Amino acid sequence: MTIHFGPESQVQWQDSDEFSTEFLRLLGAAQEGGSMISECFLTANRIDPSDRANSWYREWIRIADLNKERANAAFERGHVLTAQSNWLRAINYYQASTSALDAADEKSQDALGAMRACARRYIAHLTPAGEAVEIPWLEGHALEGYFLPAVTASGRAPVVVCMGDPGHRKEEYLFKVARYARERGMSLLAVDLLGSGTGTKFDKVIGRPDLESSVGHLMDYLTTRDDVDEHRIAMLGDGAGSSFVARGVAIDNRFAAVVCDGGIWDMHEHAFLMNRLSRDGAASQGIAGGWPGRRFHCPVLITVGGQGWLKSSVVTDLFERLKSYHPDISLKIFESSETAAAQGHHDNPTLANEFIFDWLADRLGPVPA
Repeated sequence: MTIHFGPESQVQWQDSDEFSTEFLRLLGAAQEGGSMISECFLTANRIDPSDRANSWYREWIRIADLNKERANAAFERGHVLTAQSNWLRAINYYQASTSALDAADEKSQDALGAMRACARRYIAHLTPAGEAVEIPWLEGHALEGYFLPAVTASGRAPVVVCMGDPGHRKEEYLFKVARYARERGMSLLAVDLLGSGTGTKFDKVIGRPDLESSVGHLMDYLTTRDDVDEHRIAMLGDGAGSSFVARGVAIDNRFAAVVCDGGIWDMHEHAFLMNRLSRDGAASQGIAGGWPGRRFHCPVLITVGGQGWLKSSVVTDLFERLKSYHPDISLKIFESSETAAAQGHHDNPTLANEFIFDWLADRLGPVPA
């Protein structure tokens, strides 16, 4: 096993882009409280390259269990802050352990069950306490979320809804973005499409053409809460597959702001298909006549990494096309010179989150003292 830092600050794992990406995400999470760099390298060095899939699971479970046990012991002694720190790391390590397993694998389900248990213990001991909520969506498949009330709110507070691409798990947002919302006087609803279980039935949902319908159900739920300012609700769609979030916000005029890909991924895929199917220039016409037919009703921010899956020049071109339909839309490209340039900003999530939540705070109201 060989690990080194490449010229673009990308961690490279010999012969495995998948593990390289996951390890980079784990390292980036350290500055957000989702891991410790020393634990990440200790665990990585124990992974057997001749049995990578099994040893990957075994070693990340090992460090996850250690953090969970440390958290529970600290809690029993009355050290809640230490317990919370260890629960957060355990959440991330349990999630990492499943990246080499099928969703239906019993080991994956056990790891995700342990992850969810740590998440619930973590939110239960916040001040004010968070809660796990179920939100109706499809028949037999409700959305599950974690609602973390604003720390400083005495009445109705602004809310940021965090929702990732279809395979994203909401537990990640507890260490990735929760503090940015709470420090700015915002409540947080972290939610995913995976339902209330471990996601083994999600293959029946992921192929649906109407994933964007989930977004309106989230808004419907939030407007029933007496601690939510329904006029100051923003959406944060995380990941390259968050175009369904953009579509959902575009058909719902109740949102005050949205951070997502703006439909750029949909536009890119549409252009790719048109290029494959036509040789007479229909591709460019397909972009203009495709996704942007629906206009946003609120300000939109798109953030991408300059070293991500789409080249900056491609993103800029698609953005200009979007802007012709929706003037109140902004683009921020994080280049390698400032980091946060990897796909999903995994190399420096802090820099991206600071930018994103400052933008949200400017649109949802003044930041409390």
